[in-house]
Amino acid sequence: MFTIGGFVFLLVCVFGSFVITGGKIGAVLAALPFEMMSIGGAAVGTFLMGNSMHDVKHTLGGIGKTLKGARYGKADYLELLSLLFLLVRLAATKGAMALEAHIEKPEESAAFQKFPKVLGNHHATVMICDYLRIVGMNADDPNQIEDVMAREIKKTLAEEQHGPHALQAMADALPALGIVAAVLGVIKTMGHIDQPPKILGEMIGDALTGTFLGVLLAYGLMAPLSARLGSIVDEEAKYFEVIRAVLVTHLHGNAPQVSIESGRKMVPSSHMPTFQELESAVQNVQL
Repeated sequence: MFTIGGFVFLLVCVFGSFVITGGKIGAVLAALPFEMMSIGGAAVGTFLMGNSMHDVKHTLGGIGKTLKGARYGKADYLELLSLLFLLVRLAATKGAMALEAHIEKPEESAAFQKFPKVLGNHHATVMICDYLRIVGMNADDPNQIEDVMAREIKKTLAEEQHGPHALQAMADALPALGIVAAVLGVIKTMGHIDQPPKILGEMIGDALTGTFLGVLLAYGLMAPLSARLGSIVDEEAKYFEVIRAVLVTHLHGNAPQVSIESGRKMVPSSHMPTFQELESAVQNVQL
């Protein structure tokens, strides 16, 4: 919501100051559709040239995230930590093999079914099950598991950051594409050099609208969207850092309460539950 509000405020300030100081907004609006077709079309073309279809869809989906914000809130982290507490407590009391029924078919697991948001998150569910499965195969070196998990999270983060990078590439290209449109406008004006000054002035104004539009879209829209999406991607990666922290702390032989406290500390500050909130949430967690 802040994204839309910020952009509207930007437009009001830019065009409002132009009108207040005596600018003729009609001239800009008349040229805008054609300049948008030239600059916007070129920007979309470069975007399609530089990305695969998968990356295009992923980036467009990311733009939706800039409007909604990060998908994880305090309730999501509490649910994740509660599930992890249940699993590591089960492993601590009954051994790693007691987890087999839960991690082989999580959709049928009574533990996972208690936490539908985690179960509905395919990536998180697969990550939890895969590493608990590895532990069940006696690969229980905490440092080795932590290193593998860190590399997987880093790989996933790099893939998710492709969307912000693609948007930033468009932002970098737009000013130059605006100049291209402006140069074409000047070329058109030179072809009508025999026209009266009034007509030539209008044509030059149309050409300059291209430069204006390219810069406005670059620094007023695409660059902020790229920055916003990048911050959301970084924040959402903390969800998986919580999983890593809990499982690694558990493998170091700590009690379940200590393991989930280690995970709680990885939650973004704006969503981090208090010690008492987490303790209250896990008190009644049982199969």
